[in-house]
Amino acid sequence: MGQYRRIVGLLLHEKPAKIILGLKDPKKRYASALSKEADCTYTHTLKILTELEKHGIVKFKKTGRVKDVELTDVGVDIAHMLEGLLRHLEKVSEEESVESK
Repeated sequence: MGQYRRIVGLLLHEKPAKIILGLKDPKKRYASALSKEADCTYTHTLKILTELEKHGIVKFKKTGRVKDVELTDVGVDIAHMLEGLLRHLEKVSEEESVESK
């Protein structure tokens, strides 16, 4: 149960979600680009990526001195689900703001 809570807690925070969604863009394969995307420090981004790797959501691929990050198949599925969830929440939010006017 502890692993389940850790991964759910991680995925439902803003910065890890931004990092996962950022990895959908093939140009953002580096931790430095992802940290800018998620508006967090490089160190924090690496910590998040390491945790995501433990859960099989991302994998690191080292080519020489360069370390790429990419989504696993499970990570791609999660990214799509997160994207859909965000779209749905935006839609609900827009409907509520129209109703309140």
